[in-house]
Amino acid sequence: MGDSFISGEGAGDYQPVVDVNGVPQGFPGWAAPNNNAFFCHRSANASLLVAPLAGIDARFNLACSGGQPHDFANDSVNRAKGRTVEAQIDQLRTVAQNYDIDVVLVGLGSNNSSFTFGDAAAECAGRFVADGYIGWWEFWVPMINWITGATSPQSPCTANDLATAQELAAAQAETTAALRTLMQVLDEIDADGQHRVIMQDYTNPLPTEYDNKFYSEGGRTDTRDKFRDLVRERYAAGCPAHRASLGPAHQFSQGLGSLVQGAHATLRAEFPNDELVYLNVQHAFDGARLCENAASPTGTLATPVRLMDKTGAGVPTGVHLTSINGTDKLDIARIQGVCTDFFQTCQESWHPNAAGHAVLGQCLAAAVAVTNDDRIDCVRNPYSGALSAS
Repeated sequence: MGDSFISGEGAGDYQPVVDVNGVPQGFPGWAAPNNNAFFCHRSANASLLVAPLAGIDARFNLACSGGQPHDFANDSVNRAKGRTVEAQIDQLRTVAQNYDIDVVLVGLGSNNSSFTFGDAAAECAGRFVADGYIGWWEFWVPMINWITGATSPQSPCTANDLATAQELAAAQAETTAALRTLMQVLDEIDADGQHRVIMQDYTNPLPTEYDNKFYSEGGRTDTRDKFRDLVRERYAAGCPAHRASLGPAHQFSQGLGSLVQGAHATLRAEFPNDELVYLNVQHAFDGARLCENAASPTGTLATPVRLMDKTGAGVPTGVHLTSINGTDKLDIARIQGVCTDFFQTCQESWHPNAAGHAVLGQCLAAAVAVTNDDRIDCVRNPYSGALSAS
């Protein structure tokens, strides 16, 4: 239950999703409204479905890409930019009619009424592309934020651009309230009263520092005006963002971790008889993040940023661009506009890929198996790739 990091966004093999009218929605086409239930992107490769969980007979993915705390007790369609699916707790009630619930994996908090992961990602990527393609004097060709449609600045992201301390505090309160309702409903509907709720936080798709290959291109770094070749190189590798944005990006993901940990601590105190585990995966992708190695995006655990162009009829081509070589500023403005108008064309960007979800599935298995502990730290060795859970 929860948002894109749980639904399987980025992992492909997306399954039909039943909408509020009880109609299974398969892929509706690239030009369909983004509120279509299918764009919850429930992947057959999601961590819950691939995790080695002994004794579990059936698994249900109720999460939705873009999911917010609002969507736990309320139909998502009833809020701005929501999707046409019913409340996730109502979906859980349906499952409980025929199954005894033993484990619930929850990923919630990266989207809320204060900020969303998608906005944060678009902010940092959009600023970098604008800075690299548009000179400060070329105000006549504005770059547009890929999601909000607003004119994008050209400076690196700061921590407050992504989420302020006040916004994180408000998001934690909002998330805690939604999860409190979940805990109450589970105690009501679970037949034997025995279940473990695992609250997973978030891992960052970007490294704390780029591989040397991505520092400069054509003698230009990202600290000077106009560096189109560097934008093209980092886009191809999946990491179009300023080096100076990497620190704030990690502050943002650490803030999300603190948010989830805070909600967990509150609910542990309120529900002392329930099993509630905090699963910390912030270091589960260490050594395999985008642009952390020269071969990126090959061998990484996260999806690269990928955009689409549009046809002469103004609809998405259906083909993700792996290269933007040869593009000029007008091309880039047009391509970014496709993401703004048809968000499904770019919403997989910077999420765990299928290999990443397999890693998160191993982390989940450790959280299910642990006894007498309410926290698991899942860490990847950046040199061997081995996971450790403690």
